[in-house]
Amino acid sequence: MFVFVCVRCGFELTAPLSRVALPAHARQKYGNGLQLPVLMESGTFAVELEPWGPPWRRWGEIDPDEAAARGIYAPVHALSDGVSGAVVIAPGDIRGAVLIPEKRGGACCGFDGGDGPNMACAACGLPMASRIDDCSLWQAVWLAPDAVRRLPVEGADAGPLSWADLLTEGDGVPPSEPIAPWGEPFRAGDRWHWSPQWAAAAGQALAHLLVASNGRAVAVPDGLTARMFRHSLDTLLPTGGPRRRAAVAGPGQPAHEGADILLVPSHPQTGKTWTPAAPAASVSLVPLPFGVWLRLVFPEPQLPAPASGPIPDGVLRDDPPTPNVHDVFRVDWGVFQHTLARLPTVRTPWLRKIHDSLTQHKQLGLL
Repeated sequence: MFVFVCVRCGFELTAPLSRVALPAHARQKYGNGLQLPVLMESGTFAVELEPWGPPWRRWGEIDPDEAAARGIYAPVHALSDGVSGAVVIAPGDIRGAVLIPEKRGGACCGFDGGDGPNMACAACGLPMASRIDDCSLWQAVWLAPDAVRRLPVEGADAGPLSWADLLTEGDGVPPSEPIAPWGEPFRAGDRWHWSPQWAAAAGQALAHLLVASNGRAVAVPDGLTARMFRHSLDTLLPTGGPRRRAAVAGPGQPAHEGADILLVPSHPQTGKTWTPAAPAASVSLVPLPFGVWLRLVFPEPQLPAPASGPIPDGVLRDDPPTPNVHDVFRVDWGVFQHTLARLPTVRTPWLRKIHDSLTQHKQLGLL
């Protein structure tokens, strides 16, 4: 467990926190004018290892060798020359900080951090964090790494849960949820959307799936997995020839003999990818956030038709099943491009061609 304090005066700025993996959707922008919830679970923090925030340089100003040295192997819109190691926490876990109202950035509905830190230490006035709450952005506080330092605190820290414990105690992420326009209260009639977390998870996993495909078509299981990936894979990869077979695997699941690609969970606390006990050398592992993976393995049952008549004796009333979303599932292409550009394999000609043609595919309505 740790607390973060001001580097200038030592004033305590957070509640006690334990470290978890940075979520796949941490930098996601979802939809237009939508009200997204809090990014981090209360009592946790995660670290962004890459530089982030102003000043920015466009890709044309960056030498490709410099970008490669930073782990970026294909063009991106811009690179940050900020400090690496930003720490993200839930807004409710900040202590002893005040807003700097004039530093809203380019936000239209709230704060977006575009002008640098918009929160200051209440004790000495040092700008030390960015509150993010603009529309279509996940609500969070990002602590500036050069303005805070981390101190251990006394308290029991049980360490990361085992995979078995996660299966028992972990929460699945529903594939759909109601999302209200920014600034409006949630209502029962709000439109149901595909979960932003699922869209981000699909974008991250699709980049790894393409690498694992070796340029060949990929067959994925029917159901939710197919809705997440099949259309994108069939659009971006050749449709002829033998297909590589993908399967969903993980702790407590049967082995998938003959599968070329395994969609497996990543640990929500450590970020480590689950690995089979005796993986075949030719099998590729594609990580999925644990909460999304859990719902793929144990989907919420849907009633075939509404029940009618009185409730039978011994049957308890429960919440209705989650409504289905009839829209086509769309991968988060921002997360996809961010992930693919950071995989060294993107430099191979066939994969670089996919990377560079993505905008054209979207303009033509193919994705």
